[in-house]
Amino acid sequence: MGHQEQIDILKGAILLEHRGRALYASVAASQAKEPVRELFQLLAREEEQHIEVLSRQYASLTQGGSFKLPDLDVADQEAVEQTLTARILQEITAAGYEAAVISAALDFEKKAVEYYSQRARAADDENERRLYQWLADWETTHMTLFAEMDDHLREEIWYDNQFWPLD
Repeated sequence: MGHQEQIDILKGAILLEHRGRALYASVAASQAKEPVRELFQLLAREEEQHIEVLSRQYASLTQGGSFKLPDLDVADQEAVEQTLTARILQEITAAGYEAAVISAALDFEKKAVEYYSQRARAADDENERRLYQWLADWETTHMTLFAEMDDHLREEIWYDNQFWPLD
């Protein structure tokens, strides 16, 4: 993979993270329901961290350097996200705005995971591969969270509308 291609991929990744941050910040700002607002504020902060990591890599590459990674430990947000998820599912309706946002966020995260996974597989540079795999893993946690909520809300709609098959 050429140097310019690496830079172009980083630009795409930074743009992707900016879009995710904008989506999550917008949802957080418009939410009256506290658990929904808290979750999307958390996600917006995580996307901001990704932008910072990617921007440092971009600066290094455009100055003739190489990928220089910080410690890429994934923060353990699972307990926080599970608590917020349970509270969100108690407070929102399956046919409401929040449910639509969760579905849209799930689609966004699927695209992010695909983008980063492809880049991790194609990277020749080990640090570049590690960076994109780290991002793919992180976004997979978001995708899984939204998928679980989306499944729960879909089943709620089916139940409320008696879509279940009769015995």
